[in-house]
Amino acid sequence: MSGFPLLTILMVVPLVGAAVVALLPGGSARLARPIALATSLVTLGLALLAWARFDGSDSAGRYQLTETHSWIPQFGVSYALGVDGIALSLIVMATILTPVCLLAAWRDLDGEADDVRGSREKTYFALMLVLLTFMVGVFAARDVFLFYVFFEAMLIPVYFLIGLFGGPRRQYAAVKFILFSLVGGLIMLVAVIGVYFAGPGGEQGFLYESLEGGVTGSTTTQRWLFVGFFIAFAIKAPMWPVHTWLPDAASESRPATAVLLVGVLDKVGTFGMLRFCLGMFPEASQWATPVVLTLAVISVLYGGLLAIGSRDIMRLIAFTSISHFGLIVLGIFAMTSTAGAGSSLYMINHGFATAGLFLIAGFLIARHGSQRIADYGGWQRVTPVLAGTFLVSGLSSLALPGLSSYVSEFLVLTGTFQRYEVAAVIATLGIVLAALYILLMYQRVFTGPRPVFVEGREPRDLGLREKLVVAPIIASFLLLGFYPKPVLDLVNPAVKQTLDLVGVSDPAPTNASGSAQ
Repeated sequence: MSGFPLLTILMVVPLVGAAVVALLPGGSARLARPIALATSLVTLGLALLAWARFDGSDSAGRYQLTETHSWIPQFGVSYALGVDGIALSLIVMATILTPVCLLAAWRDLDGEADDVRGSREKTYFALMLVLLTFMVGVFAARDVFLFYVFFEAMLIPVYFLIGLFGGPRRQYAAVKFILFSLVGGLIMLVAVIGVYFAGPGGEQGFLYESLEGGVTGSTTTQRWLFVGFFIAFAIKAPMWPVHTWLPDAASESRPATAVLLVGVLDKVGTFGMLRFCLGMFPEASQWATPVVLTLAVISVLYGGLLAIGSRDIMRLIAFTSISHFGLIVLGIFAMTSTAGAGSSLYMINHGFATAGLFLIAGFLIARHGSQRIADYGGWQRVTPVLAGTFLVSGLSSLALPGLSSYVSEFLVLTGTFQRYEVAAVIATLGIVLAALYILLMYQRVFTGPRPVFVEGREPRDLGLREKLVVAPIIASFLLLGFYPKPVLDLVNPAVKQTLDLVGVSDPAPTNASGSAQ
């Protein structure tokens, strides 16, 4: 272990907070919400401390804030934590979004009977804190086996958040989510075991530093292991054709759960591709690149087309994420520094943009009781602040210049074009589709004649608590849109080091005649 165990404390604090919330006596159940929020804010403060202590210079070591303890020595398994710039930025994003989601979910259970509301509130908010622990752990793990443990453990709180607190089809959505995730997890477990046996007697262990640059074994073995990890990450991402669990899970979840699921947990898939697929299986990654790029481009277009045709607000937002994840994967497997940096930044920007869409859509649905787009129209005349913040979130999602997603999307497409021109050109059509599904949804929901409501039951605009939820999200659009440098400075060294492990370098620039300069 080196230094103060900050990453362990980052996991312990929300876990202790979850235990405190869960063990509150019945008469004090009303304290579950403020305790959960306070715990998440303390965790955020610790994450910002980790950011302040991280040295982002090229000369610094890749993994910092490290802790290493022997866990299962017979199999070379360690409790090993540490972060590079990409992992740290994702942890900070998760710790920012969690208090935002807790505040957004403040009144989610207000309509329930008093005799069960207290116990359900304790369970609801405790599960969110447990989920925060696992989210930090999965990004901080430096041991492949430990990563797998957190990868699977995340399923538990999400399953109960959907199955206990979701919509009318919550049980179906929860079971579908867990089945897809378990299949991916089991395939990944086989690959993890394969990593152990690939080395003579398992002597290479599971510590990532001993595996990066290439797992031992034949070319065929490495390719099969790559496929095992990639399938698990593609399901988690999610990518076409293993994406079908996402629309059901997102549409049946509470909005706060949907944000943590799509905005943070699904990033484990793309993070895993960048960290483990490229880092541990460099030859296999290059071998699989044509297929992966094809799947990524299909995801971009297919997700966009499904979003345009969707009649449900929450499902539409979920479909947009399939398209965005296609672009992230495209940038990862383009294997250029520009595209890799764009994909890493895109993970952050997509998390905030998706949070804005899901949470503001949740505020809208709570006022009208329907997720069907056809049941709305003209709401900007009744709730102008709600409509305006939703529009800004949508414009960020479609990558309007000046807002956060524009920078990351531009970097991904530019970096991909450096090596794979056809894939980049086709994927650019996703920008057109994004404009269509966002603007058409806004038109159908918020524009038109003023809707008629029963006298005395006209919906109110965003209140103070809801504005506090939206404010940091809107601020992130502007900050990362105009000044993404702090995040790019953080992720660029990790991207470069990953490409060095794969053994690729940026293509030489060409002149107007198409020849290298």
